[in-house]
Amino acid sequence: MMHLACIPNLVGGHLGGWRHKDAFDRPVMNLEAFIEMSQIAERGKFDCVFLADGNGVRDMDRPALFAANHPSARPSFFEPTTLLSAVAMVTKRVGIVATATSTYDEPWMVARRFASMDHISKGRAGWNLVTASNAGDALNFGRSEHMGREDRYARAQEFYEVVAALWDSWADDAFPQDKASGQYLDPTRVRPIDHSGPHFTVKGPLNISRTPQGRPIVFMAGQSAPGMELAARYADALFGAGTTKQDCIDAYADIKGRMARYGRSPDTLKILPGVSVFTGRTAAEAEDLYLELQSLISPALGVHYLSKMLVHDLENLPLDGPLPLDDLAEETLGGSSLRRYIIDMARRDKLTLRETYQRTLPALGGPVFKGSPTQVADEMEDWWRSKAGDGFTIMAPVQPSGLRDFVDLVVPELQRRGIFRKEYETTTLRGHLGLPDAPSRWHAAPKKAERGAA
Repeated sequence: MMHLACIPNLVGGHLGGWRHKDAFDRPVMNLEAFIEMSQIAERGKFDCVFLADGNGVRDMDRPALFAANHPSARPSFFEPTTLLSAVAMVTKRVGIVATATSTYDEPWMVARRFASMDHISKGRAGWNLVTASNAGDALNFGRSEHMGREDRYARAQEFYEVVAALWDSWADDAFPQDKASGQYLDPTRVRPIDHSGPHFTVKGPLNISRTPQGRPIVFMAGQSAPGMELAARYADALFGAGTTKQDCIDAYADIKGRMARYGRSPDTLKILPGVSVFTGRTAAEAEDLYLELQSLISPALGVHYLSKMLVHDLENLPLDGPLPLDDLAEETLGGSSLRRYIIDMARRDKLTLRETYQRTLPALGGPVFKGSPTQVADEMEDWWRSKAGDGFTIMAPVQPSGLRDFVDLVVPELQRRGIFRKEYETTTLRGHLGLPDAPSRWHAAPKKAERGAA
């Protein structure tokens, strides 16, 4: 079956999405709106909702872009595990996935937050492990500059290993809580981890019992070679695996092809590339929405945002002239996969500056599925059967109408074709994704279990 996640970003997935007449009127710190989005996703039988996160206020050096906002800026945004713990109280089945960075956070705190969220949600929590791509975030953590890529990924590997060990501090049966005998816990069923490595020293054990999923699901989003290697070794699921169908097919085969050397089956990693969906009752409605949103973006704002994505000031260049491709060849300290894609696209198709931002803005650089419900479902099924992914992370350009239209129009078409669930069959995120029980250091080998069965 196809798997579906969604990003309930209240400002929508298009740069002009928050300005649309059907968008939320007051998206800033709007708990009720996040709850509404999560409940729409649950009604659509999505595997999970996913919240990205950042560790700083971005784009203050670009006043026009800063004032207009964009979906990845998040100048005012809930801490995601806190928000999703609230969402867990008003949903029953949909998974809840939050981002935490291995570059600036600490393993103990991440292990504790996500173990808590897994207990609160009764087994629906996921952690999106990122290495942090925004160089400016370093200044909020007592550092003068961003950590280099090799160092970030070395730290991320050790970070994951510490978190996983902390989640395994307690055996499943460590808390008998027997009133008759007076035994609250079994001291023989807990152990410290006594970790000492290049980046972390952590004694443990974690002060939270083993969680309903054994371990919360671990998502990653890396598209670079180190990111792919990290995902092949440790991830349960992966967001974003390419910017075109062929990119996604190549990345899918590449990442899953790396897993055997870590003793893993390809089926134990679910890859969900992100796609932006513009749909309506007809193809004409979808096209009207697309053009309406494009009209809400001024050329100046388009250039501002493209400058941000390329980490290069383009604001004094002629709109109908070429990009300065030679000047863009140098690698940057932060994230680079999307940047490389835009540069390669502009070079391959000989795009002007205007044409480049017009192509990039509808999905902020990612793939676009546009058309009637049947057309969107056709494209999704084609990608899925072509092994471009095990499903998709859906980004709607306008919220809440975009997600609602997808659930009401596209999901029934996927269900009619028999490639997406009609009802939840399990109660945990691990179960929704069809993943085996998490291995425990208390057992010689992980066993195929019924954890999460309805």
